Amino acid sequence: MNEYNFSFSITGALLLPLLLLLFADITQAGDDDCAAVGEYNFVCGLVSPEDLVLVPGTKWIIASGMAPGAGMTLIDSQQKTWSGLYPADRPRAEQDMQTYGACPGTPDPNNFISHGLNIRAGENGHSTLYVVGHGGREAIEIFDVDASGEKPELTWTGCIMTPDAMAINSVASFSDGSLVATIPLQTGRSISEALGGAITGGVYQWSPGDSGFEMVQGTELPYANGIEVSADEQEFFVATSGGHKVIAYSRSNPARQLRATGTLTIIPDNLHMASDGRLVTAGLIIDDPVCGNLVGEEGFDLDKFAACPRPFIAMAVDPQKMEVENLASSPAIETFSNITMALQVDDEIWIGSFAGDRVAYRSLSPAD
Repeated sequence: MNEYNFSFSITGALLLPLLLLLFADITQAGDDDCAAVGEYNFVCGLVSPEDLVLVPGTKWIIASGMAPGAGMTLIDSQQKTWSGLYPADRPRAEQDMQTYGACPGTPDPNNFISHGLNIRAGENGHSTLYVVGHGGREAIEIFDVDASGEKPELTWTGCIMTPDAMAINSVASFSDGSLVATIPLQTGRSISEALGGAITGGVYQWSPGDSGFEMVQGTELPYANGIEVSADEQEFFVATSGGHKVIAYSRSNPARQLRATGTLTIIPDNLHMASDGRLVTAGLIIDDPVCGNLVGEEGFDLDKFAACPRPFIAMAVDPQKMEVENLASSPAIETFSNITMALQVDDEIWIGSFAGDRVAYRSLSPAD
């Protein structure tokens, strides 16, 4: 049975009805006035913006949509507005057969669910966007991003199917086109096992010319989640949601574990490199007096979990010393929960959610 991975996962058979239930709650939440809460402002009307990336050299943020039909949206980080990005009225496609010849063709845009995102700058206003795709098929979907015009435009260029149709959570890229990706729950493993610290998945790699993804030995983890590549491309970093750490590995197979943070007070989720070279992650407080303790919880219930807002923290991790600094935090916000990631854009931090109708943003500068 296929398994789809949010920040936490459920079996594929349960995904659609639960997503529809969550989407109904999201639609109701969209009736709110989108007013600021404390230091946090919101851009509202999105559908489950699980991950965010900044288009290099621009003001534009691409948001994934972790729900059926959500596609991807484009956020103006200056005007605080958004518009649909994919699928557009006429989705563009031009398959790179040399690199992605094994891809069976374009995804079904009407059944497309986007999850983790990674973007790599190219030349002349172009970048390559790697999207963890669900809905219809399990694959990394690749897009050319043309930001040379008034707004970025996407052209689908190929895909890489996942091994045994297992669900990938996050993906990161190297300059040679190679990818590393996390599969938190291998076939037969459960989120309850992962939260209890059991090994449930790991990191997989792919390079142009490979027939498919292969497991990176030595990266077996309890719920391998966010992933990012070091600036010199000799290492990669993984957030383990079940181990509550960020871990550095050598770029090799087998990989060597090089260093790690201490145990975090959150369940770390997505992972992105900030402009200052630090890794940024975010997540929900593990032990909350209202919502309970996620560690060791038996029979994980996504609907129950998503319905109980938890406090959250966004953190920066020094990739060498593995020291952690809190960038932003908040007590539970009724209209904004299920935090998955944080993205630094100039002097602001933007925060996404796997089940919600908005993204949050706030200044990183000290309040006057």
